[in-house]
Amino acid sequence: MVGGSPMQAVLMAPGVKDRKVMAFRRDALKDKDAVAALIRDMVAAAGGPRSAFHVLDLARVVDLHRGWRRSLPAVRPFYAVKCNPDGAMLAALAALGAGFDCASRAEIEAVLRLGVQPGSIVYANPCKPDAHLEYAAEIGVNLTTYDAEEEVAKVKRCHPRCELLLRIKAPDSGDAKVDLGLKYGANPEEVLPLLRAAQREGVTVAGVSFHVGSGASRADVYRGAIEAARAAFDAAAALGMPPMRILDIGGGFMAGPTFDEAAAVINRALERYFGDLPCVEVIGEPGRYFAETAFTLAARVIGKRVRGELREYWIDDGLYGSLNCILMDHYVPRPRPLAGARHGEETHASTVFGPTCDSLDTVVTGYQLPEMSVGDWLVFDDMGAYTTAAGSNFNGFATSDIKIYLAYSS
Repeated sequence: MVGGSPMQAVLMAPGVKDRKVMAFRRDALKDKDAVAALIRDMVAAAGGPRSAFHVLDLARVVDLHRGWRRSLPAVRPFYAVKCNPDGAMLAALAALGAGFDCASRAEIEAVLRLGVQPGSIVYANPCKPDAHLEYAAEIGVNLTTYDAEEEVAKVKRCHPRCELLLRIKAPDSGDAKVDLGLKYGANPEEVLPLLRAAQREGVTVAGVSFHVGSGASRADVYRGAIEAARAAFDAAAALGMPPMRILDIGGGFMAGPTFDEAAAVINRALERYFGDLPCVEVIGEPGRYFAETAFTLAARVIGKRVRGELREYWIDDGLYGSLNCILMDHYVPRPRPLAGARHGEETHASTVFGPTCDSLDTVVTGYQLPEMSVGDWLVFDDMGAYTTAAGSNFNGFATSDIKIYLAYSS
């Protein structure tokens, strides 16, 4: 970290320092109301935005990083780039000292452009294209994950200096937004054969990783996963393999009370199962935790139709744009008028459509909104996780055209 304070370090970071960053005050307002007030000022200003845009509150990222260090002091965060690869977001986290979880060559390149050292990157994709793995070898990203014997042979062929993290399947949390165990992670009976496969090939297994699922709210699942990781450590020791030195507890964290609960469980489990291995480096792969609440979307009403008591509105972002999170990430949209709702104001059952010609592009139905007009704005909170990262150019409406404005609150 550079600069006199974390916020100063972020403002001076590559990817941030050459961009306009708006300052705004929280004062007595709630965070979300303060951002809405900033957006009102932006759209009212001459030459202000006239189409959908995001606001990234960099101070929120700083606050979240401080909260992580306070609650999980022994766990270095490696931000999951896939969650939101916005350059300013990556730059802020790099300035704060975070590492990065990258899953492809493009993600690795994006992080390296910010001056991040290869040793602060984990190539956390258990199944990698040969060309991407060869690129990792060229630039010195020497840590990756695996959960299949075939991947060991690939690493030996394409990147023989690379060390491995054995990705194990975490216990079923039952309530994760996205259950990654359906696709990745070794079953308990596969751990020993996978360790032996690496031993035969002469590839070092540096540690163990797991992921309890994205957006998991049951904190106790971390205890079971850490216990299983210790069992894998012990299995490697019994085989006479070099001592493992890294435990990757993955992601799935959400900011708020559930994070505090998860952190308490993790800290107790680390003490119980790894307290006798003080040399083990513990890392995590938070994505949603940092990105979700730091971004706010403002979308403009571009069309309206009245059918009796029903109101139908079209906005200039939708399910093929950053609001793809409704389908892909189980996001529950709760749009609110930027102008605010007056006390006692009548509301109507409303449908909000995205801009494309596909009827699937429907944001909400039967949602109570006050009477709105073309040119008004709707605000969507907590729009940073798996939003712009997964958008498309369908029907000629490009997600990349939705500008991201930088701000920081005090």
